[in-house]
Amino acid sequence: MVTPFMFIGANLLLFLPFTISPAVPDSIHQFDSITDGKTLVSRGGIFELGFFSPGNSSNSYLGIWYKNIPVRTVVWVANRCSPIVDSSGLFTINSTGNLVILGQNRSVVWSTISVNLKRHLNPLVQILDSGNLVIREEKDENPEAYLWQSFDYPSDTLLPDMKMGWNLRTGLKRGLSAWRSPDDPCLGNFTYGIELGPLTYPEGYIRKGNAKYYRTIRWDDFRFSDSPGLPLYDFYFVINDDEVYYMYSLVNNSLLARMVLNQTYSLSNHSVWIEAK
Repeated sequence: MVTPFMFIGANLLLFLPFTISPAVPDSIHQFDSITDGKTLVSRGGIFELGFFSPGNSSNSYLGIWYKNIPVRTVVWVANRCSPIVDSSGLFTINSTGNLVILGQNRSVVWSTISVNLKRHLNPLVQILDSGNLVIREEKDENPEAYLWQSFDYPSDTLLPDMKMGWNLRTGLKRGLSAWRSPDDPCLGNFTYGIELGPLTYPEGYIRKGNAKYYRTIRWDDFRFSDSPGLPLYDFYFVINDDEVYYMYSLVNNSLLARMVLNQTYSLSNHSVWIEAK
């Protein structure tokens, strides 16, 4: 039986009650900035965005992590392969409306390049309780109107309601790539994505380098009953003229969950944090 995910060591762990800090903003406007040591926190206090140093590394990266899990658990990294070697990092929205990370001597180490917001009056960047970092108009919170979102550019983690697959209209591919090591978030060679072929159904594959390591999804025999049996998720595999994607959502939105690729152990690991237990 083909299952939509390889579940290895699904963890049920305790998390601390959320502490909402109204003094910490969840967004910044154009030309505002976040420096090393400052953060944004989502409205519900679930996710935090800021600069961090992974593992034993002294390099600095801009990332998103769970606000109230004691051990910092990073779910997204912007400048994955362009570290800042000191605490000079600065994150802002520039004059064209793109997100920019600056390092030493205000040199650009990372930026979005596809956004041009000159025709937009009040763009802001906001961290959401879903873990999604978005650029939007200040008065327009419609997800369909987002000008850019981190969910379109995953790192090693698939969060609930994050699509993995293809936008067939734009050619955008959303896939996962593991960190090289616990100290280095740069793209490793352990990857996960939806693969398309001219004469085949879409399939989900985990690869090690160019070699197929594990098949997780196959469209022609995908069934919701293929899920691993935990009553925590709803699974979706969508194919139409515009998109081909896989997504899961939580039955209980008060839980926290993630799926992450681990290159060190060649695993895709799922974790769920349940407050009641």
